[in-house]
This record gives sequence, structure tokens and C-alpha cells, in this order.
Amino acid sequence: MTKHTKHTNITKRKNDTYAPNELVLLGTKCGVISNIVQQVSNKLTRYKLAYFDASHAKDVPGNTLSEYVFHHQGNVQISTSHKENKFAQRLQFAQYDYVFINGNHYAGTKQVLFLDPEKEASINKRIDQVSEIAFFIKLTDAIEPFQCLKDKFPNWKEIPQYELSDIENIKNHISGLIQESIPKIKGLVLVGGKSTRMGTDKSQLNYFGKPQKAHVKELLESNALNTYYSVQKDAGNENEIHDTFINLGPFGGICSAFQRDPNSAWMVLATDLPFVNDALIALLLSKRNPSKVATAIKGKGKEFVEPLISIYEPKAYPILLQYLAQGYSCPRKALINSDVEIVEVDDALIRNINTPEEFKAVKNELKDE
Repeated sequence: MTKHTKHTNITKRKNDTYAPNELVLLGTKCGVISNIVQQVSNKLTRYKLAYFDASHAKDVPGNTLSEYVFHHQGNVQISTSHKENKFAQRLQFAQYDYVFINGNHYAGTKQVLFLDPEKEASINKRIDQVSEIAFFIKLTDAIEPFQCLKDKFPNWKEIPQYELSDIENIKNHISGLIQESIPKIKGLVLVGGKSTRMGTDKSQLNYFGKPQKAHVKELLESNALNTYYSVQKDAGNENEIHDTFINLGPFGGICSAFQRDPNSAWMVLATDLPFVNDALIALLLSKRNPSKVATAIKGKGKEFVEPLISIYEPKAYPILLQYLAQGYSCPRKALINSDVEIVEVDDALIRNINTPEEFKAVKNELKDE
């Protein structure tokens, strides 16, 4: 008997307990934990990091007004009235590469265990919260993992151990974890446009002896990207992603790709850019910054980035949805108001071809090369 499901089954973004990628630090005093987090974070400035902790203050009056105090340099101090909630926190932490969590207050998915002789009894009581140990940090030279840890993790000798003062190796280990979490990139060829000014489907135009959509797909695939066509309607083809966000143009195509796979980054490329070549694709890939919302091409003489020659990271998906909730369906607007890595190229490489006259001129230009 088939089990009845009330809600549509949607592919979910990979999340730990509170964030896409988190590391819980527990087994010693809060001050030691926060100090290690601060020292490591100061050495990992290329990444976007956060620290999730709880206040020790008592008798704090209830908060009726959420306050957002912005500093002119870009820092913001936030005081809100909502309680801890893993779904709210996942949205809040969606933009971070890694989130450190004070394990004295919150349990999470992956742990760093401090081996502190004073906290053995505490670890014994909370052993059920310890599920996946990344590494140990020893507070004394001679200390070994406690018996409860040895019993639960028979492979404890294979788990790395560092001295409290060994910040460099701790930093390197965490950097490795962040690198492992970087999502793979898939390709998305936008072919669902109306082509009103051209008068015919631009994705079918022949610049290089084949339909342009096939040429663009080959460009992406030649750079080892598993590539799909973004189309308006579902034709049942495995290499197509049809719009589930209807009548939103490229914005809807990008969101539909993320709905299909929210755990991959998507390199988006339109079919009306015949001068985009393999070298430009390779350049964009080499300049990718997964800590940003996206890595986007911008013409040197242009004011804004080109949203349809960009790598959108998974952290872009909730931002796009937030813009949609405000009534905006322009991917460029989302990019120019977000933290984006910009790659500048000659304007000629990213010329849009939109009319029959432009198409004819480009064909002659390519013939002369």
C-alpha cells in the first residue's frame, strides 16, 4: 500500500542541525571555546564564518523591539525577539561557509572534543550528543580520550589530536573541512526565452555549424560540467530542467534549477552571447569564489554584472527567493545588491545578439576571423 503524503516532496538543501555546515565545540569552558574560535577565524578570513553561542546573562528583560544597528563600515549589531529555532537559524546561516557552535549550549552534527580533565563527567553525561568527532583538542599533554569516548568510538586512535596551542594545525584542519564542503558546479543553458526581437528562437541560431544551444552546452561540458537545458515546459527529457517558477524568464529558470538541485552551484549561460568561448568559461571557473553569493562576469565598460554569465552558489537560492517575495524577478538586481565576486572582461566578449541584423553582422564577423 502506497503511503499517502500530504505535501510535495521537494529536494532539500543539505543542512546540519543549524547551518549547511557546522562544527560544534564542546568539552571545556565557554571562554576557552570562544577564544579558539576567535583565533582560528582570524586566520581564515577568506571564508565567511559565524559563531553561534548563548548568553550567560540572567534576568534579561523580554525583547519587544528587534534592533538592527548598522555601522558605516558595514558591521551590524542585531538584537531580536525570536527564540532559537533550527529552521530560522538555517535561513540565518545560509550565507556562511561554516558555523562554529558552542556545544555547551547547543548540540549539533559534527563535533570538536576538548579533552579537559575537569569536564570528563560532563562528557559522560552528554555522550549521546557526540556523534561525529572531527578532531580532539588536548588541554594537557598526557591526556587521552575519556573511556566513554573510547567505548563509543573504537577508532579513536585514528581521530586527529592537537594541542590547545597548535592553532596553525587546527586552522588547517578546519580549512580542509571547509574545502570539502564546497559544492560542485553544474551547467545551465537558458533556452526558454521568447526571442521577440529576433523573430525566431535564438537558441536555434547557427553560428558554428550547429544550433547555438548545442554549442553552448558543449562549451560547458568541455569544462567538465554536467549540463542541462533550462526550458519552459516539461518534455520529459533527462537533460532538461523545466520551469517550476512560471513566467519569470531567466530568474525562474535559475530558481527552477536550484529547486531541482539546491546543493550544487549552477553556472548559467544564455544562448544570445556568441562570443563567449572556452577561454572565458575557463576564466570564470578559475576565478570562482564559493564564499560569495555568485561569481559574475562584467564588461570593463559596463556598469553592472551580466547575470546570465555567472556561477550562482547554493547560498544564492534563498536570496533569489527573498527578492521574489518582494516582487522582483530580475537576477541582476539580486546580484548587484549581494556579495559577488566580479570578473572583468572586454565588452566585446559579452555582446548580446537580439535582432536579425545583429545576427547577420555577427555571422559575417565570425566568417572573417
